[in-house]
Amino acid sequence: MSSNNRSHKAELVIERLGKKLNRQIVGSLAACVHCGMCTDSCHYVLANPDDPTYAPAYKADKIRKVFKKHYDWTGKVLPDWVGAKSLYTDEELEELRDIVFGKCTNCRRCSINCPMGVDFATFNRMTRGLLVNVGIMPEGVAVVSKDQWEIGNQMGVLKEDYIDTVEWMSDELVDEVNDPKAAIPIDKEDAKVVYSINPREVKYDPRTIADAAKIFYAAGEDWTMPSEGWDMTNFGLFSGDDDLGGAVGRRLYEKVEQLDGKKLVISECGHGYRSTRCEAQNWGQTDVNFKMESSVETMLDYIKEGRIKVDKAKNDSSYTYHDSCNFARSCGMTEEPRELLNLVVDDFREMYPNRGENYCCTGGGGAMSMSEYTPQRLKSAKVKADQLAATGAKFVVTSCHNCVDGLSDLIKHYKLDMEVTQLVNLVADALIIEEKVPVVEEVAPVEVPAEAVEEAPAEVLNGYSFLVTDDEPDMVVFLSTVLEDNGATVFKAHNGDEAMDIARKEKIDLMTLDIHMPGKSGREVFEEFRNDDDLKDVPICIITGRPELRSLIYDRPVPPPEGYMDKPVSEDDLIKNMKKILKVRS
Repeated sequence: MSSNNRSHKAELVIERLGKKLNRQIVGSLAACVHCGMCTDSCHYVLANPDDPTYAPAYKADKIRKVFKKHYDWTGKVLPDWVGAKSLYTDEELEELRDIVFGKCTNCRRCSINCPMGVDFATFNRMTRGLLVNVGIMPEGVAVVSKDQWEIGNQMGVLKEDYIDTVEWMSDELVDEVNDPKAAIPIDKEDAKVVYSINPREVKYDPRTIADAAKIFYAAGEDWTMPSEGWDMTNFGLFSGDDDLGGAVGRRLYEKVEQLDGKKLVISECGHGYRSTRCEAQNWGQTDVNFKMESSVETMLDYIKEGRIKVDKAKNDSSYTYHDSCNFARSCGMTEEPRELLNLVVDDFREMYPNRGENYCCTGGGGAMSMSEYTPQRLKSAKVKADQLAATGAKFVVTSCHNCVDGLSDLIKHYKLDMEVTQLVNLVADALIIEEKVPVVEEVAPVEVPAEAVEEAPAEVLNGYSFLVTDDEPDMVVFLSTVLEDNGATVFKAHNGDEAMDIARKEKIDLMTLDIHMPGKSGREVFEEFRNDDDLKDVPICIITGRPELRSLIYDRPVPPPEGYMDKPVSEDDLIKNMKKILKVRS
């Protein structure tokens, strides 16, 4: 078939291949001697021994033939001898898609077993990028890439949902440890640590956010989470799209620089760590002027430096460790997770093979997003399932959210008596935290003589309008009744949204506000008032049964409230404080 009959997409793929050739790619394309050493290293081959199309060398030859045809001298001189072959039709590109996306997770196990140094995963990723560039890819890859381009993270988590989840975890942690200082800081400038996460944590596993926050709190760390640019995962690694990979990396780097963070700590994710720490600087053509490390290293340092204390007896089951392909094979992170694991569990059972030779979870390379290839992915997972079962452990630990999903999938499919967890969960569970008694600043008593109240007219608050906001109906009734008995007009709100609606519709002279409410919390309402041009001058008196949360109001970047009272509140103290705030004389 002549080149005149070649499809436009095929022309573009061939042309772009020439622009992607570098020493590493060319070396891998030219060096294969078809010795077969890679074959037994591939979990797809081991699970499909009668199908030669899964062999790494066979798959590599699909793009190697095109390279030889168009860019290697041997293909020009002896095309038939070296098997040079071009691409002509879109159907051939679709077949190539099924090979590079559907029959390989880019785990690189074949690469480390190749005596010639052929890195099949590297040029397999390159081939994915060539196809993505002309719009040929699995639907899931297109959807995830679109979300990461347009929304800023690969799971399409909206900013408000991310903030709500972080604040939810923050509130629960404050309640758990009974200390407002445990609250998760967002967009804190000049922090020593900026913590980035996988969007899966927001969408499916927020406990990992709370566990990390608990560890930072126990270590006394100066840290923060960014409100935007927080996704450290990078689907550009999976899709082969260097433009996407660079844009995602720069987004995170720029946020750390904007916050003037000193160190970026990357939560447990194999491809997220590899992309952020090792690859995105090249894709994005940018320099990074701050330190980057995995949270595994951070947690290990905390224990070794004595910044946190752990009791391994709290994790009393049996555990094995799965090496994430990107974490271990591609980045050499093999000993740190084992050292950390042995510090927080008693019964650790090594699986074999391990470290750089460990088998893929079968969810790597973005495979979890490609539903059309699920049957062959789960069939190949038999290799990993047998490896897990042989340990006899009740838990498999991994430092990768992608592996959590891949392992959970195969455990369910092969009905293994095993669960998946991560190091952050085990470290948080093993923490020893001394209970802290919150120190609440003394609030100066209102110096109003008792006789002043007794001799005051019955309606000392006549002409004033109050907004009472509290989620406890009894408290709303009590405060309203006392204020109305003293001549005030009272509006009642049982949650933050009601309070904002009433405040914008009615003229009020003072608002009483509870801190801890479901939905929009008191601190959110307080800050909205202070930032609203029409409401910022309305006096606010905090009335709360949670004195340990006082700092959540007084540490806000806005003027403090005009009054503060702890529940239970007496009638006399309520009126004294209202009069003081409004400067009402008896």
